[in-house]
Amino acid sequence: MTVISGKIFVVGDNIDTDQIIPAQYLNLVPTIPAELEKLGSHALSGLPDHYGKFVAAGQVKSPYTIIIGGRNFGCGSSREHAPVCLGAAGGRAVVAESFARIFFRNSIATGQLYPMETPARLCDKLQTGDEAELDLQRHTLTLKRTGEVFPLRDPGAAKDVIAGGGLFEYARTQGLIKK
Repeated sequence: MTVISGKIFVVGDNIDTDQIIPAQYLNLVPTIPAELEKLGSHALSGLPDHYGKFVAAGQVKSPYTIIIGGRNFGCGSSREHAPVCLGAAGGRAVVAESFARIFFRNSIATGQLYPMETPARLCDKLQTGDEAELDLQRHTLTLKRTGEVFPLRDPGAAKDVIAGGGLFEYARTQGLIKK
């Protein structure tokens, strides 16, 4: 997959893992399909009300495929449930000015999301519900309503690990771990 298209969900700075997935849902086991679905239904449910809902009440999937953040997205605890719940809800990428290191690593290790850094402050320019196209080969985000193209930083080999299903699956396919 080289292009991710869809609606965007915009948040600001310092979105922490408690806002991404509140601690009360951490007992859900992502390897159990029904629990993974339930985990996704609670993605970004810890956000302040002014952001709106990433996943509507009674739903398990989000209409948003791309999350736009500001600085320090995914700060807080080291819970891998954070990128997993976003992916389970249907999120495919987070575009932010910067990421907490542990969230960035967990996104790659789990293969759930493409964490894409942007040099521009997109969370102040874009609106929730806008349609966008994220081109992973060209490292760009295009806002469909205006055609404006925003450059993103190249994620390098991390892109291959995510596309390969996460760190362990990628290592198996590369012969680094025996099948």
